[in-house]
Amino acid sequence: MKGNSDKMDRLRQLKQEIMALEGYLPQKGQQPDSRLQLGPLHAAFSGGAFPLAANHEFISHTPSEAASTQGFLAVLLGMLLQKGGFCLWLGVRPQVFPPALKRFGVAPERVVFVNVPREKDLLWSLEQALSCEALVAVVGEIRELGFSESQRLQLAVERSRVTGFVHRHQPRSLHALACATRWKVAPGPTPMSTCMPGLGFPVWRVGLIKVRNGRPGDWQLQWDGQGFQEVFREEKRQAITQNRRNYA
Repeated sequence: MKGNSDKMDRLRQLKQEIMALEGYLPQKGQQPDSRLQLGPLHAAFSGGAFPLAANHEFISHTPSEAASTQGFLAVLLGMLLQKGGFCLWLGVRPQVFPPALKRFGVAPERVVFVNVPREKDLLWSLEQALSCEALVAVVGEIRELGFSESQRLQLAVERSRVTGFVHRHQPRSLHALACATRWKVAPGPTPMSTCMPGLGFPVWRVGLIKVRNGRPGDWQLQWDGQGFQEVFREEKRQAITQNRRNYA
């Protein structure tokens, strides 16, 4: 019995070491990256750490979902670029207004936009970018991606330790890919405070559809420029406060 227990412990240890090498967990003696303040999203990942040095797939079907996805990606990039470095944003045509990135904490001069008209050339460019150790992160807006192609992208980030984000707008199929996660981001209604005129903070319905060794989930998150807050919890708190006032 003791021999079986030792084998199971060793297997668990090897699993943790492999996940650390693939970027899904901090390596031994290394603390989780403090740049990423994702609030309630941390609980979805193994060890509470967002997988770095891995590729993350984002799916969108409508223009509003695509815009929400780009905003969500901008927030992640803003966190990753806090300590400097550069990001490469690849696509077949311009999709992002660079000065607007400041709204999400990204210095536009830290992001290099490259437009590649043909998707075949875009895939090659994306693989080369993910292989570049000088970059912190890479965003690739590419519609179609095969499993073997995604494997090549994963091998690239494992060597370079770059974090990749693949945004697939209106893909023809949703087959499995060699990515750490699959996300779907959509716009949500912004709760307005009675003392705050004009537009409120952006709210996104964030769905983590697939995650390796984690827990998929759905959240309605508000970005206030400092971090993510779950909107329904804030609404519930305000309702409780109002009820207390009514019965005071």
